[in-house]
Amino acid sequence: MDTLQFYILISIVAIAIVAAILVLTGKVIPKPFSKLATFAFIFVLAGIFFGSDDRSIGYGLIGIGVILAVIDMFMKVKKTENN
Repeated sequence: MDTLQFYILISIVAIAIVAAILVLTGKVIPKPFSKLATFAFIFVLAGIFFGSDDRSIGYGLIGIGVILAVIDMFMKVKKTENN
């Protein structure tokens, strides 16, 4: 197993443990992700997974995800300012 794959496996296991703890303790996330935030998260993950083959594709996907996340933050700030 490659070192990068080992780190990814450790990260996935850590996220699964945190999710299991949150589910077992009964704490819920107050608001689900917006659609734009979900797409941003998917693009960042795709950039991480596909970045090992071609770095320009990986960085591009991560960049798209970050831009979508920033747009989502600005939209939420504008929404709270109007209310």
